[in-house]
Amino acid sequence: MSKVEHPTVEALRMFMRNPAAIAGMVLLLIILGVAIAGPWLYPADPFEIKAVPLTPPGTSDAWLGSDYLGRDVLTTLIYGGRATLAVGAVAALLSVAIGITLGAFAGYYGGRVDAALMRFTEFFQVLPALLFAMVVVTLFQPSLVTETLAIGIVSWTGTARLTRAEFMKFRELEFVRAERAIGARNARIIWKVILPNALPPLIVSATLAVGAAILFEAGLAFLGLSDPNQMSWGLMIGSSRQYVLTSWWAVAIPGAAIFVTVLAVSLIGDGLNDALNPKLRER
Repeated sequence: MSKVEHPTVEALRMFMRNPAAIAGMVLLLIILGVAIAGPWLYPADPFEIKAVPLTPPGTSDAWLGSDYLGRDVLTTLIYGGRATLAVGAVAALLSVAIGITLGAFAGYYGGRVDAALMRFTEFFQVLPALLFAMVVVTLFQPSLVTETLAIGIVSWTGTARLTRAEFMKFRELEFVRAERAIGARNARIIWKVILPNALPPLIVSATLAVGAAILFEAGLAFLGLSDPNQMSWGLMIGSSRQYVLTSWWAVAIPGAAIFVTVLAVSLIGDGLNDALNPKLRER
């Protein structure tokens, strides 16, 4: 008799066989490594004037060139990655936490609870997300904290609907009915019985939410709604956007960093989607 593999092991094996997913993982690890270890390997002040303004790449003073103030693009790129990645990860975590909580209650209880929570979700869904985030950041002063909260508050609706659909699918299955029959509390059924079985698509959704949050943060920083004392890739682009035609490197290099990061996260998300999808594993 052939040995049956644990679903997690089987999913991991399928993920490791996906070249695109592995490429995304390698790219993301490199980016994280540079953002985390870069400041120790390349200690500098990202706001320090180090070269003549708008110096092109390839000079000894600024390998990747300088921006309109003379700040080193390489230094700002390394230090800016920390803020961008931190905001993207924490905002995505907040978004997923809100979405799973509301979606779980709506899908499990149904009826009036479902109707009320879905109307609440629809209210946020029809709001212009960027405009609402701009209002939140403006009201509470631009900072990494307010950016993170604003992004998390406006981007949870998709996760909530996905979670609701998964809970509606599982709540009437036999193993859930068995838990109810033995007197299990609703909290235990929601968080310890149904949620672990509903996690695969939610993990994929969380992964893709990181990429969306990074783009959202870049958009807010581009519009000047970020902490001016905290370097980020979006701030680099926004502060140099009027020089894009004459000094492309000040905008293109941080833009490329955002593109590569979001691409890496998307490749990982696609790989997880394939690995965690039972139908695809059967093929």
